[in-house]
Amino acid sequence: MTYQTIQIDRQGPVHLLRLNRPERLNAMSQQMLEEVRQACDGFEADPDCRAVVVTGAGKAFTPGFDLQDQAANTPQGVAEWRPVLRRDFDNVMRFWSLSKPTIAAVNGPALAGGCELAMACDITIAGETAIFGEPEVKFGAGIVVMLLPWIVGPKKAKEIAFLGIDTLTAQQALEIGMINRVVADDAVLDTAMDMARAIAVVDPMVMRRTKQQINETMQIAGMDRALERSLDIDLELEGEGSVDKRGFLDALRQGGLRGALAWRDRRFGT
Repeated sequence: MTYQTIQIDRQGPVHLLRLNRPERLNAMSQQMLEEVRQACDGFEADPDCRAVVVTGAGKAFTPGFDLQDQAANTPQGVAEWRPVLRRDFDNVMRFWSLSKPTIAAVNGPALAGGCELAMACDITIAGETAIFGEPEVKFGAGIVVMLLPWIVGPKKAKEIAFLGIDTLTAQQALEIGMINRVVADDAVLDTAMDMARAIAVVDPMVMRRTKQQINETMQIAGMDRALERSLDIDLELEGEGSVDKRGFLDALRQGGLRGALAWRDRRFGT
């Protein structure tokens, strides 16, 4: 299959998914999300695929869902927002629920939905200059996949979410348990691929059941139900609409992303 926004590289039992919109830092457009869904369906169905690595083309992992999509065609009300947020949520969580082990190779900024995608993977490897964070509140949006409290605990999750922190270094992310390992920038993908190859040696039935054990432990603890309820709350937030979000999108339409970020930062004195 030919894709426009992603690339698939099958290296034996390890399949590499590269988010491929480097001119937009791999922002996840609706088209990209659909292509990621199709790719994940392929990974799930392919008995030769034993591990999946996801990374970004160029200088970024992904800054999250494409806000310029929203600026060009802004959903209005709960009914219009529901399919958009559902697609956002399902594509991130697909890396959690995929029966094959998933590894994120974070090669630059991983923010908002990109941070959530990195956390949803089973293992996350980051380069020394990678940056993580959840800046949504700064522009009047909600966090689509509220994995943070499950990964880093409620106290740290609230600090990151309430302040819209988007400058967590790879080392800081490691210290709070958001990621597994920090390596040199030029070793990120090689490290992830080597780890995936080691995982791929194991009987896939054993690996599938082991992942199932861990995921169902979290499910029994209430994670699935909590994430779905969190999505409902985010839907209510976006459906009601924030004056901050409207101001940000207006700035985005008028001055592009640079102008919108300048508008945002002026409000916080940064």
